[in-house]
Amino acid sequence: MIDRPEAADTKTEPSNSDQGLSASLQRLTEAHGDSDLRIGARLRNYFLTGLLVVGPVTITIYIIWWFINVADAWVKPFVPGIYLPETYLPFAVPGISILFGIFGLTVIGALTANLLGRTLVSYGEQVLGRMPIVRNVYNALRQIFESAVSATGPSPSFQKVGLIEFPSKGLWSVVFVTGETSGEIQALAPGGESDLLTVFMPTGIVPPQGFICFVPRKDVTLLQMTSEDAAKIIISAGMVTPDYQARLNQLAAKARADEMVKTAGKALADAEPPSATPPSGSSTKRSKLRRRARLKS
Repeated sequence: MIDRPEAADTKTEPSNSDQGLSASLQRLTEAHGDSDLRIGARLRNYFLTGLLVVGPVTITIYIIWWFINVADAWVKPFVPGIYLPETYLPFAVPGISILFGIFGLTVIGALTANLLGRTLVSYGEQVLGRMPIVRNVYNALRQIFESAVSATGPSPSFQKVGLIEFPSKGLWSVVFVTGETSGEIQALAPGGESDLLTVFMPTGIVPPQGFICFVPRKDVTLLQMTSEDAAKIIISAGMVTPDYQARLNQLAAKARADEMVKTAGKALADAEPPSATPPSGSSTKRSKLRRRARLKS
């Protein structure tokens, strides 16, 4: 057998999704002994390669198109006809209702921020609070939305992923750390543990379903992966795993950049000339006396 020359290695740093797609395509299109492969096996590999490329794109486009249609069906009836493009064009413009929806939510948020808006919201909440069933649904939905909005903020506690031993010792499950336990549960200190973390543990490939657990901080093993990478593992039933080495490279590059910034700032601080020392109290008094003597003369 004739040895084939090896191609020169070119080191690049593509993203995790690009690496995963390239690896999958390589596994499907690899031919171990081209002469031994049958035509059916080659066609199957080509079909799977095309499915791997076209499938995610098609599903993504379908979901976006479905969302646009739903938004048009809900928002367009509330938009006056003079503001709709199809009034002046011979065809409808899809997605225009999303712009009106974003604009409307922004205006509502601006009005709610002032005194009049807060008064109206408070009055509406009082009216809903008097309805037996509606108030329970409203309070639950409000807490969910407040948690979701606060989770997108700069607080790092909502961006952590960890592992806990569940359902038995030696078996580990991925959890999302949503924050530190507070309130009555923290004051009760179940099991004598007062330092607790609130975690959400999905039960399967449907992320909204899961358990809310209050676990001692020492029993939670925090991971370096992001919540997006953890969601990929859960939704794919463990078939998709994040590239840990690429994550380490990103962290190392960030640490090097921070160290370079600190070093440059220290060098600039050392290069600055020392500031002149202020005059002492005695010299200041002497200068004042001299000025007074000059004025009197």
